[in-house]
Amino acid sequence: MNSSVVEIDGKSSKKVELPPAFETPPRPDLIRRAYWLINSHHIQPKGRDPMAGMKTSAETSNPPTGRGVSRVPRVKGDRHPRSGQAAGIASVVKGRLSHPPKAEKVVYLKINRKERRLALASAVAYTARKDAVKARGHRIEKMELPIVVSDEVESVDKTSKLVGLLMKIGLRGELQRLYQGVKRRSGHSRLRGRAYRERVGPLLVVTNDRGVGRTAQSIPGVEVARVDSLSILQLAPGGVPGRLTMWTESSLTALPLSQREGGES
Repeated sequence: MNSSVVEIDGKSSKKVELPPAFETPPRPDLIRRAYWLINSHHIQPKGRDPMAGMKTSAETSNPPTGRGVSRVPRVKGDRHPRSGQAAGIASVVKGRLSHPPKAEKVVYLKINRKERRLALASAVAYTARKDAVKARGHRIEKMELPIVVSDEVESVDKTSKLVGLLMKIGLRGELQRLYQGVKRRSGHSRLRGRAYRERVGPLLVVTNDRGVGRTAQSIPGVEVARVDSLSILQLAPGGVPGRLTMWTESSLTALPLSQREGGES
């Protein structure tokens, strides 16, 4: 299986042989499973103080009946604002939560090494399937997949050069979709640093990031990843394979996956 190498000027120069990972059988079920398991690795455990809402002298009257008030624990004492108020239980003012989050909950989910490798290899193979790329919403014209570019792209330090390369490849409609897809949120999202929402765009896989990663930050939705730290979170966002991916010539050589390593028997 071969693919043409696109130079920085947008012209095809030669053919390169794709690694065996691009021939991995499709496993969308395994990709979805691996995505959600690996996605749990960045979740931070959180919990409440076990004594939150319980630091009170409130007790239930014994016997609890015959006082003309509801039978709930009430703060002891008199002649101060809290005396006689319900406390120490859920659903009352300054009370505890009924089912609070607990710090001991297991949020880091593990995945078998062979499963992870096979899922990553299958996600790599999906980048060469035009039907899967179109199903994700990418606007691709008549072009050859996967897209392989020369190693000169790694040192691009101008946004105009990178945008020009994407247009020469045939991604003018994709860039238009990305720029029109920037949405500004309001409310708590904006207050918490999530004011802008971007669409998922092309992924550029490189061997050495010599400046193109910083350049790509100016284009919404475009992401740069090193081949030695390639993750299924980048190849299949949301657990859906088929992200539009561009590979540098050297990254294909450094791709450590193959059918045998991916768990094929």
